[in-house]
Amino acid sequence: MPRDPIDLALNRSLLAETTSYDIARYGGENDIVAIRAQRRIRHVAFGRDVMALAARLPTRQYMLNLCTDRYRFIVGLAAALRRRQISLLAPSHTAGVLQALAEDYPDLYALTDANHPPLPNLAVPNMAFPDTVYPDDLADGGAAHQVFAVPEQQTALVLFTSGSTGKPKPMEKSWGALVRSARAAGDRLGISQLAGATMIGTVPHQHSYGLESLVLLGLQHGLGVDAGWYLYPADIRAAIARAPRPRILVTAPVHIRALLAEPENMPQVDLILSATAPLPVALAVQAEACFGAPLIEIYGCTEAGQVATRRTAHQTRWRCLDGVALRQDAGGTWASGAAVQGTVLLHDTIEQVEPGVFLLGDRPTDLVDVAGKRTSLAHLNHQLLSIAGVKDGAFLMGEADGKRVARLMALVVAPELRPAAVLGALRQRIDAAFLPRPLVFVDQLPRNGLGKLPREALLRLAGPGRT
Repeated sequence: MPRDPIDLALNRSLLAETTSYDIARYGGENDIVAIRAQRRIRHVAFGRDVMALAARLPTRQYMLNLCTDRYRFIVGLAAALRRRQISLLAPSHTAGVLQALAEDYPDLYALTDANHPPLPNLAVPNMAFPDTVYPDDLADGGAAHQVFAVPEQQTALVLFTSGSTGKPKPMEKSWGALVRSARAAGDRLGISQLAGATMIGTVPHQHSYGLESLVLLGLQHGLGVDAGWYLYPADIRAAIARAPRPRILVTAPVHIRALLAEPENMPQVDLILSATAPLPVALAVQAEACFGAPLIEIYGCTEAGQVATRRTAHQTRWRCLDGVALRQDAGGTWASGAAVQGTVLLHDTIEQVEPGVFLLGDRPTDLVDVAGKRTSLAHLNHQLLSIAGVKDGAFLMGEADGKRVARLMALVVAPELRPAAVLGALRQRIDAAFLPRPLVFVDQLPRNGLGKLPREALLRLAGPGRT
């Protein structure tokens, strides 16, 4: 029987690269890789899907994986690795971002699925990249099940920073660094005690947190990933209730807060993971009591990946994952090691307590100085959100211009409160120097899929002259 040309190319490469890691680690062919439309997809079917999709992919260097279905995203990622293609995970799917990717990566194509909206027309002729749609009948033409390994040095994907301080920066990640990070995280989290767990996620899989704590954690520890992406509290609760136990909830503080607004009869989980924004201790304590499970907070960034964890309800100190080392110099704190791609400067203020153990301070960009008094945006936001009746809110420093200095402002979602009530409550909690001017009432904050608030979107929402 003729050998698959993909197999031949991969075998030749493996001769030159001695260390490799399997695309997935499961105990047997019947283990569950994903749950999609309440159908359990087993490891053997996953292998067939990967082989079938890999055979249909165009011969290009870069794949822009836009699949909204988590399972199809995972198959697309694995198929690209099979073809030694590099997956690009875009920071957003707007026309401007796609235009920039088309210009920077000319040998690019997009993998989409049925739920993804049509790609926008790009402004520059001849810059549009082809669109490959994940076929609904993929399994019908699947090849025999195969488990394959990927060389550790192979570039697996390119992530992009958020762009909050400028143009998003591309960050290449090797397969080896990604796997070592996922395995170290699983060991720290005690995943071996949750064998065969189902993972329910409220965060996007195209972001580094969702990629690492949903996709890669699942693949490298034999977990089943729910293919849905749930944003609204009722949908999240229903997905948890449907899933067999043990159950892992991968989420963010904004979604935890929304779920805890209606805590009655909350379906129980066995582990909660949180990242992307600071998690108040009181919220962590409340979440553990409501869900009946430990909540582990993950500290990391796009550049370094997962760095450290803590159980926030009980611990103030962070402990680095195995394979992550920190060093400090005049420039700041640097992360490196087997689970990190290169050596990365971290953006936060870090106080090392002992090797691999640290306390986390505020980012320099979050510090606020008003009339010689200092605080942080995180502290101000915590105080604002602690006011009864405030459903959401955020402080930010406005922009200075030639006529006035930058002023501290806040946006708040509090439909049952009046401005005087919010300001009065803030006066009980913060120094008068930090009272927001203006205080802007809005119907909703412009949070993205991770619960983050892009600064430019906040400034547009605040608008000139609003009080």
